[in-house]
Amino acid sequence: MRLGSRARAVLNTLNLSTPLGLALAAAGRTRLRRGPEGLFIAERWRSRLPPAAAFVVGNVVFTRGSARALLARPGLFGHEGRHATQYAACLGLPFLPLYAAGAAYSLARSGNPGLLNPFERLAGLEAGGYAPVAGGPSRPRTRRRAQGARGRG
Repeated sequence: MRLGSRARAVLNTLNLSTPLGLALAAAGRTRLRRGPEGLFIAERWRSRLPPAAAFVVGNVVFTRGSARALLARPGLFGHEGRHATQYAACLGLPFLPLYAAGAAYSLARSGNPGLLNPFERLAGLEAGGYAPVAGGPSRPRTRRRAQGARGRG
């Protein structure tokens, strides 16, 4: 394991985000496997929330499918690994409300919780399965407001 991966694993254990992820994996009755780069993979996540193919809590990557299927998508696995690093950078659990704020901002501005979320952008939008919107992210209401403002002139 590389030094950076080892440091991330230690930090996410000390900041309690990985223990939370392991507890969530146990509560969700997932099958836990060791993955590369000091990450754990929790297979067969069954809850409908969050509505994503994969997500991470500390150094635990949750997937609805198998570890093998996740590892066959190195872009997505790398994306989730970058989120694990973001947990370490945010000192653990503060990542959750910060991520939620980023998702709310992105949803309000683009209609998508990931396109303008700084955490998703830093982790790699396309690797995370976020397809860029043609012409850039925009919100229909914003366009209507602009049209309405022109009409009032």
